[in-house]
Amino acid sequence: MYMCLCKGITESDVREAGRAGLVMPSQLKCKFGLKESGCCGRCAKHIHEFVDLALQGSSTTCPTTGE
Repeated sequence: MYMCLCKGITESDVREAGRAGLVMPSQLKCKFGLKESGCCGRCAKHIHEFVDLALQGSSTTCPTTGE
């Protein structure tokens, strides 16, 4: 599902950012360019949804190694 139509950001993009260690609102805003030109800013108002998804991504373990 799309989290931001202006930037074309999907849930999987946000989970991937979480796996890379980006879970703080400021990190996610910077990574995805939220509130920059060409973005309406609605997603930045709901950054908590991005954080929740990123945290889900960061806690995902590898099924083969368990890490």
